[in-house]
Amino acid sequence: MTLTLMHNPHCPTSVNALDALTDAGYDVTVRKYLLVAERLSEAEVRSLAERLQGDPADALIRRDKRYRDLGLAADGLGLDEVVAILVEHPALLQRPILDDGTNVVIGRPRERQRAWAATGRAVVSEPS
Repeated sequence: MTLTLMHNPHCPTSVNALDALTDAGYDVTVRKYLLVAERLSEAEVRSLAERLQGDPADALIRRDKRYRDLGLAADGLGLDEVVAILVEHPALLQRPILDDGTNVVIGRPRERQRAWAATGRAVVSEPS
């Protein structure tokens, strides 16, 4: 199984997720999706959004200034709309995101990252 982390090295939550996975001994492919050379294609964004545990609109960072400036209202957006927004504005992709090849999970809240490190899978942890 390949673990791929959609990673922003300037985001403390994303750094924490990478550290948790590597400290647990997992080999993680890091995808710095904000770099032009590592930007996600439309097909890759669609695949992530289709396999995301949760609503596709959860993949958008709603607290970002750009989100507000664009006048976006993600509640109720469908898969196609979310994909179009993320292809046009990759900085709005929520992070970190773990892709285990089957499931895709956003690493917020941080408790989810502990579940990833414990299982090596993109899982949503149960509330304590």
